[in-house]
Amino acid sequence: MAGIAVLGFGVVGSGVVEVIRKGQESINRKAGENIELRHILDIRDFSGHPEKRLITGNPDVIFNDPGVNIVVETIGGIGPAYELTKRALLSGRHVVSSNKELVATHGTELLNTARQNNVHYMFEASVGGGIPIIKPLSECLAANEITSVTGILNGTTNYILTCMAREGKDFDAALNDARREGYAEANPEADIEGMDSCRKIAILSSIAYGGHVDYRNIPTEGISHISYEDLKIADMMNYRVKLIALSRKIDGKVFARVCPAMLESGHPLANVEDVFNAILVSGDAIGDVMFYGRGAGKLPTASAVVGDIIDVARSMDRSRMNIWNQDGSQSMADPNSVDTRYFVRVKVRSSEEARRLISEKFGELEFYEFPDFPDQLMFKTVISTDGFLTDRISELRGTGSISDIVTTLRILEQ
Repeated sequence: MAGIAVLGFGVVGSGVVEVIRKGQESINRKAGENIELRHILDIRDFSGHPEKRLITGNPDVIFNDPGVNIVVETIGGIGPAYELTKRALLSGRHVVSSNKELVATHGTELLNTARQNNVHYMFEASVGGGIPIIKPLSECLAANEITSVTGILNGTTNYILTCMAREGKDFDAALNDARREGYAEANPEADIEGMDSCRKIAILSSIAYGGHVDYRNIPTEGISHISYEDLKIADMMNYRVKLIALSRKIDGKVFARVCPAMLESGHPLANVEDVFNAILVSGDAIGDVMFYGRGAGKLPTASAVVGDIIDVARSMDRSRMNIWNQDGSQSMADPNSVDTRYFVRVKVRSSEEARRLISEKFGELEFYEFPDFPDQLMFKTVISTDGFLTDRISELRGTGSISDIVTTLRILEQ
């Protein structure tokens, strides 16, 4: 018997209960154990709810029940989620979580606590929602030396960019659409400013390269400054703009970044649209492999959580390998020293004079001009270090015939 307690009865927690109730017979068969929902922890009032008899606001009810051996944490955030997760692991209970912020911040400690108490700490739903990625990365691709992980990891921002490009809307209008469809929170800052994607790429990088990557060391930019003009121009150049989270192993160090980037239309991630996410993993033996699907939502995320529950139920008496090194953090590469390329859009007083000034800074370049933007000049920089390029671009501002820098976007090469 696998006794389950669900901590948090919000979107994901209620989805977990729904998936278990609907698929109880099949889930029991696949787990090789009877999966029994015993408690739901939530301080809100659920009078009249069909699960009312299981709901409690007192965590001691759960921890005093010897029949609970798997705790499902879907509270989110750090505070109570961290305390209850740690308590569960120390009490010898397995924990399954969907909490990306908690895993990104305290994953090393919690994995170590799980190992010391011979229990599992699993969090497949913390990165890809319904997309299986953590188990494939840590187990199925274990024979590979992973060289890079690149992805669209946030469904909200991908929906917003798709809406802007497809319907010609500005950022605020597309964000309101995302709210109306239930894809954006009342406060969408973590999504649109890239923090959600940052935590996810930190988790994936920790697994891929075998040591903890601290999300606070990852340069992160969001999409709130992206305009419809940016997307229109990119399309005219046969590019797409996406919020990209990426990491690479460079000379024994990890480089990671989250930023909006231009992708050629033939790039595997370029045509991932709406709320869909995709993760491209490169390994020395496998080459490139891509994982694609709905990265968020009640039932897709709950599906991943229940998948972890089944996995734990199958292996409750077996130890599980640590999926990243418990000792110290990964050495991080200086982001300013990593090669990249930029697309730059400037407002000009004289196109000819502006071309001369830009060429003095960057050398011979390919310039672009479009009739719809008569006072603007566009160009792609040479490939050089990020620090060098950003310094040269900054030097253009207010110089001679260049009145302003409208847009700078990194270009993600295939």
